[in-house]
Amino acid sequence: MTSSKDLKRQLRKDALARRDALDEFWRVEIALEMAETAKAEIAVEPGQIVSGFWPMRSEVDVRPLMFVLREKGARLCLPAILDKTTIVFRELVHGAPMVEMGFGTVGPHEEAEVLDPSLMLVPLAAFDARGHRVGYGAGYYDRAIARLADKGLTPRLIGIAFDCQEVAMVPEENHDVIIPEILTESGLRRFAPRL
Repeated sequence: MTSSKDLKRQLRKDALARRDALDEFWRVEIALEMAETAKAEIAVEPGQIVSGFWPMRSEVDVRPLMFVLREKGARLCLPAILDKTTIVFRELVHGAPMVEMGFGTVGPHEEAEVLDPSLMLVPLAAFDARGHRVGYGAGYYDRAIARLADKGLTPRLIGIAFDCQEVAMVPEENHDVIIPEILTESGLRRFAPRL
């Protein structure tokens, strides 16, 4: 019998291979289109803290989307890897130094303010039509979201992906965080909350 971890590993591998095969110029166009979708579909209040991410490999480039949200008044932050299990979200300020975070990504320098986002743009490797996601396997986001919940915070979670990353079903594990909204090139999809 195949374990949930093994199934997720295979789903991740297959979905990332499909994503990697997408034309890089098409991915740029789609990132711009997704930013336009965000103008209409993602409301933010002035000063609201929004976490994005610096794209790595063939991920959706959310920087245009983050720019749109900043234009709407959001304060932006990016994940910063502290150790093998922990990320925090440091404020992204124009002109402030950025540092390597590993995995081919960068984030704000350690002097940047650590913020608690109320809206999180969440990277993922694969997702299903229930809002279950497969991350990259390290569990950083599951733990970060759990830490926010421990503080009594429930950020709005929006997964960011391409349609080709959708799979029939993601196996469930107790620690998994369901993502109620996914933004792809087809638009912003909302999933019914689990009762």
